[in-house]
Amino acid sequence: MRERLLNLIPQLAGRRVLIVGDVILDEYLTGRATRMSREAPVPVLEFESRRHVAGGAGNPAANVVALGSEALLVAVVGADAEADALRHVLRQNGIAPDSLIVDETRPTTLKTRLMAHMGLRFPQQVARLDRLSRAALSPEVEKRVGEQIAVLLPQMDAVLVSDYRSGMLSPALVRLIRDLAGDKLTTADSQGEFDKYAGFGVVKCNADEARDHLRRDLRSDADFAEGAQLLFDRMALKRAMVITRGSDGATVALPDGAFHCPAPVITDVFDTVGAGDTAIAVMTLALVAGAAPVEAVALANAASGVVVRRVGNYAPTPQDLRQAVAASAL
Repeated sequence: MRERLLNLIPQLAGRRVLIVGDVILDEYLTGRATRMSREAPVPVLEFESRRHVAGGAGNPAANVVALGSEALLVAVVGADAEADALRHVLRQNGIAPDSLIVDETRPTTLKTRLMAHMGLRFPQQVARLDRLSRAALSPEVEKRVGEQIAVLLPQMDAVLVSDYRSGMLSPALVRLIRDLAGDKLTTADSQGEFDKYAGFGVVKCNADEARDHLRRDLRSDADFAEGAQLLFDRMALKRAMVITRGSDGATVALPDGAFHCPAPVITDVFDTVGAGDTAIAVMTLALVAGAAPVEAVALANAASGVVVRRVGNYAPTPQDLRQAVAASAL
């Protein structure tokens, strides 16, 4: 399979993917730990740097662009400085922010991570503060989102839905996406929201989300195969149900049965943030390029293996992906 995957990598470029979902401005405040505070059992950090990254739906968009394709992002932001910072980051990543919908009644989702340099290779996260609204969109704002999707979708090869459960992706909006997509590929990172993605092409979740939804203690490959097949059948998916399982790889349910895709052996995992976003982005591009679902998941596993060796969101390049596949045991 290795040769097949290497041949697929150049074909990930030149595609057009519409990404709809909860966009996040990830903020990293990094400081050097100098002493323990007298006020509480926490380290005192002396400020070194501040960095902004596009998170949530912005991360699969960045992954699509890093692999040579075009990503158009439809998401909701507030009328605030964080939205301006997010637009700046998106432009830096080659993503036009023109399709962001402004809702003056809600804040732009901001996740601030406090990172401490403590003599290790990478700074360590010591706290995170989130600012967000989980309220449903107003009918007016949801209508504007739907209209934007209807304008853009006909030009796209696929639509990827990134659900961070922040109130944007209502069942009605997801149904609209599915109906407007028609025969185009639809993929979703469900984050445990399963029922509303019935009829999609591909749905991805992680092992804990599958366990919680099915109320089963999934452990073995056979357990996950049965669970993935049950989800596939319940949602009447068109292409595949994918359960990612970290270092245990991923289980893929198809119309003709379930298969296990092993993960690459990674000995230096530093941060799992963003690995799921990379996985769904790579799967989407690979399927559009003509890969079989098992091939798409194998390529996504290799890409996720690149991400977990970095701190924070990272979008692998084609060269990163070639090196990861070449070094794998596929």
